[in-house]
Amino acid sequence: MHIHLHQHLLKLKHHFKIARDERSVQPTLIVELSDNQISGYGEATTNTYYGITYQNMSEALLRANEALQSYTFSTPAQLWEDMKDFFASNPFAQCALDEAAYDFYGRKQEKALYQLWGLDLASMPQTNYTIGIDTVENMVKKLQETPWDLYKIKLGTPYDIEIVKELRKYTSAVFRVDANCGWSVEEAINNSHHLKKLGVEFIEQPLKAEEWEGMKEVFNYSALPLIADESCIVETDVRKCIGYFHGINIKLMKCGGITPALRMIQEARKNQMKVMMGCMTESTIGISAIAHIAPMLDYVDMDGPLLITNDIAEGVKLSKEGVIFPKRNGLGTKLIV
Repeated sequence: MHIHLHQHLLKLKHHFKIARDERSVQPTLIVELSDNQISGYGEATTNTYYGITYQNMSEALLRANEALQSYTFSTPAQLWEDMKDFFASNPFAQCALDEAAYDFYGRKQEKALYQLWGLDLASMPQTNYTIGIDTVENMVKKLQETPWDLYKIKLGTPYDIEIVKELRKYTSAVFRVDANCGWSVEEAINNSHHLKKLGVEFIEQPLKAEEWEGMKEVFNYSALPLIADESCIVETDVRKCIGYFHGINIKLMKCGGITPALRMIQEARKNQMKVMMGCMTESTIGISAIAHIAPMLDYVDMDGPLLITNDIAEGVKLSKEGVIFPKRNGLGTKLIV
């Protein structure tokens, strides 16, 4: 087996801003895992917050590629275990290889991944559509440009409640709010009561990831459920979130791929926590991986392809009405550039 790397720049429809970052283009790396007959594809984006670059992802993957030359593939989970030492400090690259392994495995078994898991697509939650931080006027324009039943509103500004009040004038859709670590304890508690009246379903990551004492207070007094994102990166973080959050948001790239994400889902369920899966600004390659897992989830944020103008792949198709899966095996993806 061997790896091929494909670098691309994804162009966003709108300049995208959250509490700690902003961008108009997103570099992404596509990993192709091949045995010269079948190829599987996975994806990982660069990320300044986590120090992830093309270079350090490529270096980790090329080291793993040497070991793969004589590797006998059995299952994606076994490959993840056998290759994990190459990715000790780069879960994004690990994720891309893991997604590619599941795609490869499904193609080899001649079944879609959700079929191999015995999942029912009828139980899939609807994806939200994300509105990044901008002027209130521009946020309204973005909302009107893409009518949807469920929006995630990025917040973390001095005028967050005013933003949601203004957006609410234009839609009766369900809102979710993501503060991206942008609030204080007092803000989080106060905002939760205002936001509940404005039809918000839950709040994602109100405080900085390490503010556990503050999160306990917010958990005790919040009017809305709280979902951990930056506070729940890897498997061992799930148990840390019990009693501080009502649920977790799993990001495949942050945790290292599908293999550990499945274990995180099981751990959260054992502890009666809600489970969400979110995405980065990624193409249909990475989003298709999330879509196959979606029937296991309570909530999903997989709107990546809806936010870019130059998708580099075909795969699942997202619409207000739901998700259409292609009649192809594995993740069902196909590079088109």
